[in-house]
Amino acid sequence: MEKRKNDSQNMGMRLLKQGQNGIIRAVFSRMGLFLLLMLLQVAFLASVYQRFREFRPHIFGGTVLFTVIMVIYLLNCHRDSTAKITWLVVVMLTPVFGALLYLYTRTDIGHRALKARFSQLIAMTRESIPQSEAVYQRLAEENPGAASLVRYIQRSDCHPVYDGTEVVYFPLGEDKFAEMLRQLERAERFIFLEYFIVAEGEMWGEVLEILARKAKEGVEVRLMYDGTCEFTLLPHKYLKLLRGLGIQCKVFSPVSPFISTHYNYRDHRKILVIDGHTAFNGGVNLADEYINAYPKHGHWKDTAVMLKGPAAQSFTLMFLQMWGIDELQMEYAPFLSCPPHPVKEAKGYVIPYGDCPLDNDKLGERVYMDLLNRSQEYVHIMTPYLILDGETETALKFAAERGVEVILLLPGIPDKRIPYALAKTHYPSLLESGVKIYEYTPGFVHAKVFVSDTREAVVGTINLDYRSLYHHFECATYMYGTDCIEKIEEDFQSTLVKCRQVSMDTVHREKLSVKLTGRLMKVAAPLM
Repeated sequence: MEKRKNDSQNMGMRLLKQGQNGIIRAVFSRMGLFLLLMLLQVAFLASVYQRFREFRPHIFGGTVLFTVIMVIYLLNCHRDSTAKITWLVVVMLTPVFGALLYLYTRTDIGHRALKARFSQLIAMTRESIPQSEAVYQRLAEENPGAASLVRYIQRSDCHPVYDGTEVVYFPLGEDKFAEMLRQLERAERFIFLEYFIVAEGEMWGEVLEILARKAKEGVEVRLMYDGTCEFTLLPHKYLKLLRGLGIQCKVFSPVSPFISTHYNYRDHRKILVIDGHTAFNGGVNLADEYINAYPKHGHWKDTAVMLKGPAAQSFTLMFLQMWGIDELQMEYAPFLSCPPHPVKEAKGYVIPYGDCPLDNDKLGERVYMDLLNRSQEYVHIMTPYLILDGETETALKFAAERGVEVILLLPGIPDKRIPYALAKTHYPSLLESGVKIYEYTPGFVHAKVFVSDTREAVVGTINLDYRSLYHHFECATYMYGTDCIEKIEEDFQSTLVKCRQVSMDTVHREKLSVKLTGRLMKVAAPLM
């Protein structure tokens, strides 16, 4: 595709002066807390040892006893085995403060109210979109395995399976952006946007110009973005500027001076809904690197899908649920009472779904594992990150070991040094089991795609890492038998020819600094 011109005529609307952005990045993650508490413990123990020299044997003995008790407790708690190992190391290295950190994260002081509210919203809306029994029965007859996956997805929220929905696949962010502008121009009733990243520039400028005009015309425009934007991208006053244009706007978990476990749960979703009949989902945020307006990490490979038809309603509901977290009363009926007409020529089945970190269902991970376990010929995967727990790594290996072609397509140019090094720690084990690994030499892969046996696919926001699978609000689109699945596989193959294949030889020849970084940081992977 011809590169977009980055000139003043194509920049759209800007609300900030050049160079003006958010506050300096702060770290409110578990990793940040871990490093902070490590330093505090070193300072604390040094002070205690210096002040109470005669009691050193007692202090040491008490610390050892406390560590043993914590180790026994952790070995018997119900957690992922990889996370257990991480916490065991943390507690053994920093017994007192490590235990305090564990207690802090387990009690979830910062998000109990959030969890209660979200559970309430799900209970209120569980029957908002009725499941067509006829549609479900047809899927069950065609593929009982896919139907059982649908049953599992529906356990957590109102996630019906639909037919009669056209799905269009976009192999690049530029393609999604062009169609997104066309669809926004057609909006008549409402526009809902929920994105992890919003940054001023060409992409957001053109979108914002349409949103402001549509709001002036009487279209209801709502925007929600994650609070991490306020760290480096947008100032706190940006909400006021947007509201001045007639756009209703909210920030999920905005910046606050108080450290809380709430900060560990980010809104990583990317949703655009237009009039309830058209929805976009995928990995593309509202920032210029996603449309290759500038080469941030080489060529940016991303993907998205557009849904036209009844299934778009599910994204309307997901957006309204998140919007309603801090609302005393929410009205869903005006936006859900008139379902879109089915697209008669559309083939297959579609089920949009969201993954919430506040419940016990690791939905995103389970859907991926189900595809791996039911696959017969191949599972082809694009993901920007590869930080796996034991279950997911085993599922990848088992699929390859039983003869399924499992291919992982990862970035050749990383956006973050530590996750890049951590991904490579999984390479030897996966390669030994027959998993094929490729790295995208032109740049960075940000796509989150699973495609299996030319009949099933998932495109969404869910990475293969702990952040996405355990700590973020996510969303995705599961497809069975839709026309676009062949195009997804074609895109995978056309991208594959631009990649270098990883072998045991290339693993052995990897830079020593990358190997050391990966091995040293692996113990802290679940905290990242």
